[in-house]
Amino acid sequence: MNTDRIVKTIVLRAPRDRVWQAITDSSRFGAWFGVEVDGPFVAGRQVSGRIVGTQVDAEVAKHQEPYFGQPWRIQVERIEPMTLFSFRWHPYALDPDTDYSKEPMTLVTFELQDAAGGILLTITESGFDGLPIGRRAQALESNTIGWDHQARLIEKYLVRELSG
Repeated sequence: MNTDRIVKTIVLRAPRDRVWQAITDSSRFGAWFGVEVDGPFVAGRQVSGRIVGTQVDAEVAKHQEPYFGQPWRIQVERIEPMTLFSFRWHPYALDPDTDYSKEPMTLVTFELQDAAGGILLTITESGFDGLPIGRRAQALESNTIGWDHQARLIEKYLVRELSG
């Protein structure tokens, strides 16, 4: 088992430009991811918001409910149009009484490639081995489950958007 990275892949049956918009347009990203984002994603900039719950799956939104209103922050790394979007964040940073700012951040990358029947989305989060030992296992386990949900949420979002 790899303790430093999570990799999730899904073939999305949608045009590349729609997948790209779902990932890099902050309001669309927020709709499926479950955050209200305060501004656009711009490489080199920090973006903040708050957890509000996904708009595409009531059951997942119910699991997100205990965290509603909690701050959400990312540092946008790279935006390579129609190919790659990446950001850094503090994973599983949900305890309001903990200052995570001194901890290393993990790197989340969304990479798009052509695939039979659609677009292959690869979501990778790496850097868990750099986290404090007391948080490492829980952050890895929680985010592994979280990225399973998020891969299905973006798929549901795109199906809804393309059929609506």
